[in-house]
Amino acid sequence: MKAYSISSFGIDNFSLVDRPTPSPAANQVLIRVRAVSLNYRDLMVVKGAYNPKMKLPRIPFSDGAGEVVAVGNAVTRFRVGDRVAGSFFQNWIEGPPTAQKIKGALGGDIDGILAEYVALNESGVVAVPAHLTFEEASTLPCAAVTAWHALMHAALIQPGQTVLIQGTGGVSIFALQFALLAGARVLGTSSNDDKLARAQKLGLAAGLNYQQHPDWEKWAREQTAGEGVDVVIEVGGSGTFARSMQAVRVAGLIAQIGVLSATAEPLTVQPILHKSLHVQGIYVGSRAMFEEMNTAVAQHQLHPVIDLVFEFAQAREALRYMESASHFGKIVIRVGE
Repeated sequence: MKAYSISSFGIDNFSLVDRPTPSPAANQVLIRVRAVSLNYRDLMVVKGAYNPKMKLPRIPFSDGAGEVVAVGNAVTRFRVGDRVAGSFFQNWIEGPPTAQKIKGALGGDIDGILAEYVALNESGVVAVPAHLTFEEASTLPCAAVTAWHALMHAALIQPGQTVLIQGTGGVSIFALQFALLAGARVLGTSSNDDKLARAQKLGLAAGLNYQQHPDWEKWAREQTAGEGVDVVIEVGGSGTFARSMQAVRVAGLIAQIGVLSATAEPLTVQPILHKSLHVQGIYVGSRAMFEEMNTAVAQHQLHPVIDLVFEFAQAREALRYMESASHFGKIVIRVGE
């Protein structure tokens, strides 16, 4: 089979190789991968910024969908022909995270899914909603589960509450879609007015260009009668965290997800104390969250937002496009015909 492998770090060193097609062990299913989606983490992994000590070679990327083509003799959860996706954390099935459960992340701790075939333990696989294409289903394991975890489990989002999203990448757009399903109002920031206009067509109540108006935390408070938003989907990291603390209401929640920006300024934690803030790190989620989310996606016939679909031979181009930060929603690579 064909697979992409990192033999040394860097997009230019990211290459297509021949590997033996795996045979499923007793508890494994063999998946013919049909589509793979990109996360910022995947770009960091390939460039060596995520874990410079990662054992190489490594097949990267965590998110993909396909069909089961063979099963081990002890498999009970799936059969040949099922449409499935791998769970980001192969060992986190349910309950709260532990050190053991968050080992075995696809495309990091273990080989990922940017290959024509992958063999995964049946416990680390979920069925995907029937109404989704393989390309759409491939976007779910990391970005969608992260947004679902943040809103439905950490924030316990309620109708009428206000959520602030940052940017228009995969996690933020899924958060917009899920918050709207819950009856919440969503505000958003971006450096691109066209992207804000696209988000408003999806249901964004109001948007602000943060390059033109860098004090977006004041705008967020103005949009909420001075109170602040209930939840911030924080994907910027240290470069935006201080403003997020000012944008959120007293006793509100900051769902800390991304590390897209940095700052040379010292970060004060006093607002966490003075405003009784809840800061929750969100590191994707469990298989149970994935399955719960898929039930809601199917019930509401929700479709993920895909920006561009690249062919398998264009994996480097897909990474370059991710690096440019030009995308809106998800970037997908189609595998096979």
